[in-house]
Amino acid sequence: MPWDKEYDLVVIGSGPAGEGAAMLGAKEGAKVLVVERYRQVGGGCTHLGTIPSKALRHSVSEMLKLRSNPLFAELGGVRHEIGFPSLLKGVESVIGKQVSLRRDFYQRNSVPVVHGVAHFADPHTIEVDTGLARRRVHAKKVIVAVGSKPYRPPDIDFSHPRVRDSDTILSLDHTPQIITIFGAGVIGCEYASIFRQLGVKVNLINGRDKLLSFLDDEIVDALAYHLRDQGVLIRHNEEYSRVETNGEGVYLHLKSGKKIKSDVLLWAQGRTGNTHDLSLEKAGLSPDPRGLLKVDELYRTEQQHIYAVGDVVGYPSLASASYDQGRFAATHALSGVCNSKLVEYIPTGIYTSPEISSVGRTERELTQERIPYEVGHSLFRSLARAQITGIGVGMLKILFHRETLQILGVHCFGDQAAEIVHIGQAIMAQKGEANSLLYFANTTFNYPTMAEAYRVSALNGLNRLC
Repeated sequence: MPWDKEYDLVVIGSGPAGEGAAMLGAKEGAKVLVVERYRQVGGGCTHLGTIPSKALRHSVSEMLKLRSNPLFAELGGVRHEIGFPSLLKGVESVIGKQVSLRRDFYQRNSVPVVHGVAHFADPHTIEVDTGLARRRVHAKKVIVAVGSKPYRPPDIDFSHPRVRDSDTILSLDHTPQIITIFGAGVIGCEYASIFRQLGVKVNLINGRDKLLSFLDDEIVDALAYHLRDQGVLIRHNEEYSRVETNGEGVYLHLKSGKKIKSDVLLWAQGRTGNTHDLSLEKAGLSPDPRGLLKVDELYRTEQQHIYAVGDVVGYPSLASASYDQGRFAATHALSGVCNSKLVEYIPTGIYTSPEISSVGRTERELTQERIPYEVGHSLFRSLARAQITGIGVGMLKILFHRETLQILGVHCFGDQAAEIVHIGQAIMAQKGEANSLLYFANTTFNYPTMAEAYRVSALNGLNRLC
């Protein structure tokens, strides 16, 4: 698709944030150009992060279901061990389908995608190096959606085959016996679950005093319990001193004096924005030490016509949030106004085993804000659907205002949590009396379903008010 010299909107990056911005711009009739440094669209989300890790998790879960199936046991229970490299083959097909789908989005909406490295020549001029030529385009508005990559401390040798990050772990050519994961954020916890389900011994090293402290405390406690129950060894409040490698293994030296040996070290401590080659100084911008760009509530940088969205602005660093941020920024860039709903009540989805999802405020936040709230609980083990599937671990927790019954937060831990949470999200987004715990108490849910947990939780919460 040919590209010109003048554009209403130039989007740098084709991950979820860039795609959201480009598609909205095209629908609004703007002249849009997307610049993507890699040969395929989709960004790190499609090729290195969200899609590969979740597809891998699904493959591992399906393998475990097969092994635990009673019929399989009756047929002799022959255990066919499937290694990490074999499971990754299924991931490749999913990535291919996602790339094809997203490439078609741009073609159908007549949005040219130029594959090359972009950098600023001045605040309104983007120079693109395609490898064969350099061309410049003028942009009325720019949206930077370049994403992020794993942070690599300079004193650690990431070229060694035993030292991996969340990008290079996907090229691991064997199943290790022991893996140490340094960093117990979302990525660290997700991979701890994946490798433990594969039968790998897992050391999960956390620099803080608890896992995923941005979540509700009860959910965090449940996650820590079940990871330990599965056999993951968790160490809190640790700092690394150095990493040593030799032919026998990799050794993680901690400042506490501990020395942990494993076959592979997965470094999952922090990320850094992909801003190093954007020549931001020519646009009058400068990233922070982690390569992230500072933005205001409208996702504008210090240069008001340049926006930044997605992982390059930091928290929450979720694909879903990035897509909405892209749409939000593009709407404001083209019309000067935007719908704040696009960036409100964004759910968190964490694909550990069991998985976690939440939307709204936590008990800790409500207590600090002195908001009178109550809790409604539903334990999955009491639901008929969970008993039928044999997956009874988990719970749904609804936080609601004691007086108005307004839903303030929904937190879910267990099978299908990332799907279940959207029911609560939909009601939370309603205005006035429509956002009420009574909706769940007075609504008929299909039986048996996991969604029935909302009715059970609502009735449980109402009983606490008596």
